[in-house]
Amino acid sequence: MLPPRKIKQKLPATQKQKLFIEKNRELVRDLITGKDSRLAIVLGPCSIHDLSSALEYARRVRNLAEEVASTCVCIMRVYIEKPRTVTGWKGLAYDPHLDGSNDIQTGIFWARELFLTLTDLGIPIATEFLNPLIIPFVQDLVSWGFIGARTSASQPHRELASYLPCPIGFKNSPEGNIDQAVHAMIAASSPHRFPHINEEGTLSIVESGGNPYTHVVLRGSRAESNYGPSSIAETLEILDVHGLKNRVLIDCSHGNCQKEYRKQKEAFQTVLEQFERGNSKILGMMLESHLEEGSQYLSESPSSLKYAVSITDPCLGWSETEALVHMAAEMATSRLFK
Repeated sequence: MLPPRKIKQKLPATQKQKLFIEKNRELVRDLITGKDSRLAIVLGPCSIHDLSSALEYARRVRNLAEEVASTCVCIMRVYIEKPRTVTGWKGLAYDPHLDGSNDIQTGIFWARELFLTLTDLGIPIATEFLNPLIIPFVQDLVSWGFIGARTSASQPHRELASYLPCPIGFKNSPEGNIDQAVHAMIAASSPHRFPHINEEGTLSIVESGGNPYTHVVLRGSRAESNYGPSSIAETLEILDVHGLKNRVLIDCSHGNCQKEYRKQKEAFQTVLEQFERGNSKILGMMLESHLEEGSQYLSESPSSLKYAVSITDPCLGWSETEALVHMAAEMATSRLFK
């Protein structure tokens, strides 16, 4: 497998792209700390499996972001790895041909090429960092990183979060444990010394200075949601006890919609109402959204797949997504400019 340095030489980031990414990292830092009081909306497919539909979605996000820029910041969710509870398709980085060939080298090339193209389109990228061995190939192109519900308790992921150059959101556990994400924030804000893959693809000892730009992501649990006023207030109390002041993002999917994707709208609206009523600790919302709603099964014949329909978790369609973002912009206007 080619090391990160070789792949970056083949697909380098230009100076213009680097400046764009750093500008958006700084924007996300300001959103997390509340220096920028606008509402953050992270939106995109559950996972990227088709490059053409991902680019079409990105162009729509860019236009939508421009329309609501005075009150909302739209950042595209570009997930190239998919955590699996048991087995299943693990994402573009692992199986880009969707046929079980597991051509990881090509998957990483395609993922990095997609990230560079999105950056040229003016799209800030949010992604989940799942496999520590994949991270060095793309970390320089990410504006906002996330650590998932299954890995927020992982010490290696907390160490990596302390070392990564972008802000990081930690999700509560699948059982709804908030402390897991809060403890991850504390660990990631501290300096660490740990083994990591370097640019040459070999193990080296790295030192981190700690990452102060971390936050909690509420994603519900297998049993119940945690986007209501009492759940958010409880989370803020826990953060306050530990002296943590950063704002909280609410994932409207997963446990917060109990795997019924249309219920994302209910979660989104409920959180939005709390923001409108003056809860300045709400950072924003995350939506699983694609051009077409729902999901489809990945069969043995990838060519038979419908265009722009998720092959992992079901997503809201574009029309519903667009309507929700416009609603957020209108309600945020009354909150921010009254």
